[in-house]
Amino acid sequence: MKRSIAIAITLIVVLWLGSTPALAQGGRPAGGPGGGMSHPGGGMGGGSRGSMGSDAGGPADHGSSHAAASSPTTVLSRNSKLDSKLTANLQSKGLLPKGTDLKDACSGFKNLGQCVAAIHVSHNRNISFDCLKADMTGQAPAAGSSCPAGSGSSKMSLGKAIQTLDPQANAKSEAKQASKEADAEIKESDTDSGSDS
Repeated sequence: MKRSIAIAITLIVVLWLGSTPALAQGGRPAGGPGGGMSHPGGGMGGGSRGSMGSDAGGPADHGSSHAAASSPTTVLSRNSKLDSKLTANLQSKGLLPKGTDLKDACSGFKNLGQCVAAIHVSHNRNISFDCLKADMTGQAPAAGSSCPAGSGSSKMSLGKAIQTLDPQANAKSEAKQASKEADAEIKESDTDSGSDS
């Protein structure tokens, strides 16, 4: 009897997790095209640093198994309210340039959390988003970007990309901070928007 109850509870939890909206995800990135969002000063946010809190919590690596298997473009296409709310939130904080399509910016990343974390790192450390994206997706940077030679020649984790592009940064701490910020950003946007998938 106890075993049957435990199995039933486990099944309910698995089904519930499979139906929750996408949250920020950690992990290794997948390939995709380079971006086109370089800004003067290198970062997406126009050069200011540390716009979010400096609390460096653990990386954002939770969420549903369905979301883990979905690309950012897929997640945002399925949930247009999340797409518009998250885009508006990132733009209002100066993290994403006005008129930028978040689906395009995040194409090539393994999941939405990695993309939003890279956007935060770009702003926090004044690192070109194009260069971060190239190194994380293993794709050549957009034409005209000023990325170092070899950018995009192999896929890297967020921490390794930070270390490569900003050797003075504490890459591990910056990656953790950005993952935490990304998780909060996505959760806030998804809560505000509700799910339409």
